[in-house]
Amino acid sequence: MFSQSRDEVRSHFLDVWQKMAAKVPLQPMELILADVISRHTEYHALLDQPEQALAAEFTPESGQTNPFLHMSLHVAICEQLQTDRPPGVVKAYNTIVEKRRFDAHVIEHKMMDCLAASLWQSQRDSTPPDEVAYMACLMQLA
Repeated sequence: MFSQSRDEVRSHFLDVWQKMAAKVPLQPMELILADVISRHTEYHALLDQPEQALAAEFTPESGQTNPFLHMSLHVAICEQLQTDRPPGVVKAYNTIVEKRRFDAHVIEHKMMDCLAASLWQSQRDSTPPDEVAYMACLMQLA
């Protein structure tokens, strides 16, 4: 999902939102997006305005969270947990659950902070994401 353009990622979410409204059967990946969308009711009004959603700029200076980045990070965490990639991410997740007793959505948000930091570092340094540093961050959560 991260190798797609900004508009492609946004279009995927918007397409799934429209399919959800029309009660159209969803493909497996779309089911993941639908679950993430369902848990983020604060973004539903934006998804109801596809042209504005595609054109919107979400900059740190504006103080707005980018809803598509936020939901994409949720999707990435879900995919990691389904595939245990990077190796050990499921164990880290389960350790956080056992020790912290946070609800799943809160745990995902905490994991997303680690993932976002890893991706930011990777982009800044023009290197692949550092899975060791990412896993160390996750283990610090526990």
